[in-house]
Amino acid sequence: MADSSFDIVSKVERQEVDNALNQAAKEITQRYDFKNVGASIEWSGEKILMQANSEERVKAILDVFQSKLIKRGISLKSLDAGEPQLSGKEYKIFASVEEGISQDNAKKVAKIIRDEGPKGVKAQVQGEELRVSSKNRDDLQAVIALLKGKDFDFALQFVNYR
Repeated sequence: MADSSFDIVSKVERQEVDNALNQAAKEITQRYDFKNVGASIEWSGEKILMQANSEERVKAILDVFQSKLIKRGISLKSLDAGEPQLSGKEYKIFASVEEGISQDNAKKVAKIIRDEGPKGVKAQVQGEELRVSSKNRDDLQAVIALLKGKDFDFALQFVNYR
């Protein structure tokens, strides 16, 4: 019998991020506490730019955007938001959406699977993802449960289970 396997990835659907950004922009234009403060959120190349005339307001914009991401099922671990910066009379926050598992993080996950996972489970780093394989499907389920119980500083999804 062939080995069963699944892939561990860290992907974000760009369209869902775009939808969350549009919803946040709409809420910002309609909310009373954002009137006349120059509040805005938009794409700036590959980054997301949030700006307002005070530090508290720009943090509130980030909070609105994060709540929209959560509603759309996107992990906040994939959002890398900087600190508010004063630029002229405006405060700005640049945020980026992180995708892919770095080599170091993939090695950490593989080590956890080797050390704490069931025997006979193999983990291989393949670019920005990790392939986990085993002869026993129950062992793969145990690995998924083990990794869901850990708290990583990056988002994980489990795909291609076969």
